[in-house]
Order: sequence, then C-alpha cells, then structure tokens
Amino acid sequence: MDTSSTGLRWTEWLQGWLRLTCETLFQKIHAKHLQEPLPLPPLNGINCIVTGATSGIGLEIATQLAESGAHLVMAVRNTNLAHQLIQKWQRNQIDSRPLSVDVLELDLSYLESVVKFAQVWNSKSKPLHILINNAGIYSIGQPQKFTKDGYETHIQVNHLAPALLSILLLPSLKRGSPSRIINMNSLMHVIGFVDSQDMNFLTKKNKFTSRKAYSSSKLAQLMFSSILQKILPADTNIHVLCVEPGAVRTNVTRDLPRILNILYQQMFFFMFDAQQGSRSALFAATDVDVLKYCGELKAEEWPVCAFIGCHCGTTKPSKEAYNERTSHQVWEKTLEMVGLPTDVVDMILQGKEIHCRYGANEDH
Repeated sequence: MDTSSTGLRWTEWLQGWLRLTCETLFQKIHAKHLQEPLPLPPLNGINCIVTGATSGIGLEIATQLAESGAHLVMAVRNTNLAHQLIQKWQRNQIDSRPLSVDVLELDLSYLESVVKFAQVWNSKSKPLHILINNAGIYSIGQPQKFTKDGYETHIQVNHLAPALLSILLLPSLKRGSPSRIINMNSLMHVIGFVDSQDMNFLTKKNKFTSRKAYSSSKLAQLMFSSILQKILPADTNIHVLCVEPGAVRTNVTRDLPRILNILYQQMFFFMFDAQQGSRSALFAATDVDVLKYCGELKAEEWPVCAFIGCHCGTTKPSKEAYNERTSHQVWEKTLEMVGLPTDVVDMILQGKEIHCRYGANEDH
C-alpha cells in the first residue's frame, strides 16, 4: 500500500471514530420521536426467522413479532431456554391468545449447523417473509479465537454464518416474496477495513484486536449484502437491508479490566436498552416504504444495500462500504470460505442442486 493510500485510510478511520462518537452521544436525541415499544402492524400469516432470539435485542425483536401475530421461528443455540421463554410469553398474554412460535437449533459457530437448519426449514416448503440475522458476538478485549471450522470467531459468527444462512434460505424467501433479509449491523463498521485475503487476521500486517475483528466483520457483512442485493433479480422481490441498533447496553464488558469496565459503565446514560435497540430491525422488517427505497437503490449503477439507522430512518454507511472492488472480493472470498460456488444464487433460484462442503447436498 502506498503512502497516499495509507494516509487516506487513516483519515477515513479518524472520521469514522468521530462519527461513531457523535452518533453515540446524541442517539437518544435523534431517536426521541420514536415510540416505545415501536408499534407494529398486524403480522398474521407472516413467517419470520430470528437468530439469537433468547436474549438482548433478539429477544425483544422476537417478542414483539410474536405478539403482533407473526409465526416466529426462534433460531437459537439454547433450545431449552427458548421453550421456557415461550411459556412465559404465553402466560403473560392478556387475552390468552395462543402465540405461533417454533424453535429450531442453530449454532453460528458451526457451519454444518447452519446448513442443517436451512435444510430443515426449506424442507417444510413454507414461504419465508422475514429473516433477521440478529445473532452476533463482540468479545471485547479477548484474545484471538477460532471456531471448529477454522475461522476467526467474529468473522464467522457475525458474517460468514449469516451469509451462508441467507443464501441457503433463498428458496423459502422467494416463496415468501416480497421478503426481506435484515442483517443486524453496527455503526462500528465505520472504523473497519476488510482485507479479503486475510479475514482471519493471521498476518503481522493485519494484527488482531477484538475491536478490529468486530468492526471488520460488520463491514464485510455490509459489502456482501450489497453484492447480494445487486445479484438478486428484481422479480424475486427479495430485499436485503442492514440496520444498526445504536449503542446498546449489554454485558460485553464483563471481561474488561476493572478501570475500563467502569469507564464503559459511565457511557450507559447515552445508551439504549434492548427494546430501544430493537426498533431499527423491527422498522426494517415491517415498514412498507422501506421496500420502495430498496428498489430505488437497486436501480443505481453501484447500489449499496439499504442501511437503516437507529433513528429508524435511512442513512449512509461508511465511505469504505462503497468500495466496489473490495465488495466483490469480499463476496467471492466469503463464498469460498463457506464452501459455495460463485454462481450459487443463480443456481438456487433456478432450482439446481448445489454442493456445500459443510453439509449434505441441497436439492431444490
């Protein structure tokens, strides 16, 4: 990389930190017009899959979708906890109306689990109207770790596994059109950069830190989503969106040194709770005008997928998200890492058999 490119990257990185800081400090002001909880339309007859639906933002999303009448599929690691939550929801229903909720096991740290989940759902031949890829990790301050599949944990859980799931569920999403793939992203992508040849952070040039791994995984997700939206034929009526929930209070600081944990806790005044953090995803999942906006973006020469801010309005992602060359590299490398052919989208939409190294053949 030449000196001018390095200088430009540092400038964008600093601008990204400035934007991240400002939007975090003022997010409650920008979102003050939103109701709590966000009102949803009746969703009877709508099939939704939510990953990571047993805690935090995912739990809030799942609860509100189910209570609005949707058929909810909780895609989770801890199925026992999911069933306990369903029983609790049912007991708390004011009108004793039965909720329509199923539970399916999904472990994003194990790509074979992703393939198995998709096979089970696709075998039902039901339409899928909304897929919310909510589950993710941010191991603040932790050393580099790898999944059993051999990938750095942030890049697999936050990007590779949701990408694989979205691709494999295209047959069901096509049946449910107009349908939506909603990826829970993060404003931290604005301080991320992706090296498509070293997404595992194995070189000294691309030295690992949890912050770099997390922000890069979210930028990679955004780039992949943009290519997927561009490749999907307009007549499939499948829309891809990324949303950022804002800075939300979580337990991610539990492993930080005490002094850093105390400083982080002081930021809680500016942060959203889980219900507030769920609003952007719920808005993207149910708002009618969002689909029109997606269509307008798709018509552009180089469309970056719709990005919904924590104030439940459209906003622009980072400048790096518009890097077409890197986006195509991320697309190709992602498919290689999850074991899918480069023309997988065309193959699936044409009903052809595909081969994935992490599971049995998919025949649609």
